[in-house]
Amino acid sequence: METSENKRVWFITGASRGIGAEIASAALAAGDRVVATARDPRTITDRFGRPEALLPFALDVTDEASVAAAVDAAVARFGRIDVLVNNAGYGVVGAIEEIQGDEVRRVFETNVFGLLAVTRAVLPQLRKQRAGLILNLSSVGGYRSGPGFGIYCSTKFAVEAISEALHAELAPLGIAVTVLEPGYFRTEFLEAKSAVATGKVIADYAETAGKVRSHAKEVSLKQPGDPVRLARVVVELARAKNPPLRLPLGTDAIAAIEAKNAFVTQELAAWRAVSASTDFPK
Repeated sequence: METSENKRVWFITGASRGIGAEIASAALAAGDRVVATARDPRTITDRFGRPEALLPFALDVTDEASVAAAVDAAVARFGRIDVLVNNAGYGVVGAIEEIQGDEVRRVFETNVFGLLAVTRAVLPQLRKQRAGLILNLSSVGGYRSGPGFGIYCSTKFAVEAISEALHAELAPLGIAVTVLEPGYFRTEFLEAKSAVATGKVIADYAETAGKVRSHAKEVSLKQPGDPVRLARVVVELARAKNPPLRLPLGTDAIAAIEAKNAFVTQELAAWRAVSASTDFPK
């Protein structure tokens, strides 16, 4: 089934709750078709019912066979994919030393390797179409890291690097890439299901990562960002002729990015002579 210009087909990972669910809801409200994926597709139908424009599908981003089956089902049902939203992911809170190797590997498997698996599976269809948009969910933490979120932010830094490269590789093929950088939005992200607290706690980090861990509990479900407004912006973005490479979302994200840029500019100026001294003499 071919879609008209104003009826796009969305493929969304992690669509059962949070930002993924809000984007799915906004896309359906706009009259688009949505392939909404989750590990348990019943969570999709529990939330959205079974409208004709919705295809709920089981997807574990860490299982490439599961990914391939979901993409095949999407194309079989709707004939194309116009917008890929790589949203599935979770966080881990703790100091770098506190977070154990198996915890690090698990979060990278979902946030980075899972995103890559889904993207690689969808790209042949987008290349065939010579059209499409990939939206990769990063975070303000993909631009600026900090205590307590170092491992989570490292996965989002990877998403930023992947997105920059994809942007350059796919632009000549008519495929756009935007990395979304939300600040704190009022979802369940900081709750136990989405932001796992490390089991190991080291007292020496009480004033750094420990304070961040406590703050995360205090602000959970009180964040300033409105996920419904975010979702509406994302649906409008999918209709833009020239979507940006990066889109910060929320005034807190804007402030954090401006502060990081100012710090980098100041430090580069302070150490410019040292940096330049490492070239071979001219």
